Amino acid sequence: MSLDEYYDVALDLVKQAGAIIREKIDRPKDIAMKSCDVDLVTESDKQVEKLFIGGISSRYPDHRFIGEETTASGLKAQLTDAPTWIIDPIDGTMNFVHGLPHTCISVALLVDKVTEMGFVYNPIIEQLFIARRGQGASLNGKPIKVSGEKELKKALLMTEMGTSRNPEKIKTVMDNLQILVPKVHGVRTLGSAALNMCMVAMGGADVNFEFGVHVWDFAAGDIIVREAGGVVIDPAGGSLDLMSGRVLCASSMELANEIVKQLVQYYPERD
Repeated sequence: MSLDEYYDVALDLVKQAGAIIREKIDRPKDIAMKSCDVDLVTESDKQVEKLFIGGISSRYPDHRFIGEETTASGLKAQLTDAPTWIIDPIDGTMNFVHGLPHTCISVALLVDKVTEMGFVYNPIIEQLFIARRGQGASLNGKPIKVSGEKELKKALLMTEMGTSRNPEKIKTVMDNLQILVPKVHGVRTLGSAALNMCMVAMGGADVNFEFGVHVWDFAAGDIIVREAGGVVIDPAGGSLDLMSGRVLCASSMELANEIVKQLVQYYPERD
């Protein structure tokens, strides 16, 4: 089967998933806790993931999946050479629960462990970010590019507190904010790792880092940033490891390297 066909099928499913999120964001929600009382899942998360996995599996039974909710239910995330869809059905579940319109579905396809395409769709404010390997990145069909900013003092930084309440993780987040706030142009947070990365891809922000994220949070954002001309690396420098729970993306390698020099590091459990 061709990647073009996979793309068409996935895009249709992503749009269907978006319609569910759009319909349900203002309605009462059935909410459950996962690792702690700020790590949430709703019936809509499960519905979206079931829709996407079911839609792909019915056509391509040999494809594999790494999904946030299937993994949370006890299925170990395993990345092999097989065509593998990595899906976060609702990235920004806390926002979704509160009705804050920064929430999205995030989907990436890897073949032979190489990311071929990524989709990040916020259906509330109609932002559809797409990238395919070697073909650039787009927002609502129009090409996007990173800002190209190289100076830390001029950079708008995106980051997150995350859903972990691990004391060491919280201390690391606060230490890094204390270090970086005086040195950057500003700090912003949307509550969605995927959307934070897309802000860098479209040039609305210049750098983003986060510890304790999962592969489904940033696999799509990774290819979208890179295809928009940005860089995605490990926060300590070096190559990105999708299963490491750590990511840094920036509008330029110069800016990425400047952030790396500043960061207090944190190493979460691997996916």
